[in-house]
Amino acid sequence: MRVIQVAQRAENLDRAAEFYSALLGTRPLAVYDPPGLLFFNLDGVRLLLEKGAPPSLIYLDVPDVRRLMDELEARGVAVVAAPQVIFRHEDSRLGPAGTDEWMGFIKDSEGNTVGLVSQLPAGEPPG
Repeated sequence: MRVIQVAQRAENLDRAAEFYSALLGTRPLAVYDPPGLLFFNLDGVRLLLEKGAPPSLIYLDVPDVRRLMDELEARGVAVVAAPQVIFRHEDSRLGPAGTDEWMGFIKDSEGNTVGLVSQLPAGEPPG
């Protein structure tokens, strides 16, 4: 079994398309309006932004959450929580052994919280 799609609330599809295109570095896969559906491809998993859907919390894997959040904040994206180390991967059960799991949280264009996650070499200084 695998995840095929996750959904996030979006009241304004144009605004959401602009926000997620910039965040993900890609254009939408498909738009169907009506009924109000916007799709992105996340490495084989569809991200659905849908008018009237309930809000949810999604976590996106990014190369370096510290740098990305600096860039997003400079563009005016609201930061909910600055990046910090959540835990160290001592083994490979949840990520590569010897890495630190960094997480930060932002608000998207529709008011949803989005988690940004990076697994970086343990003890790597911020910067």
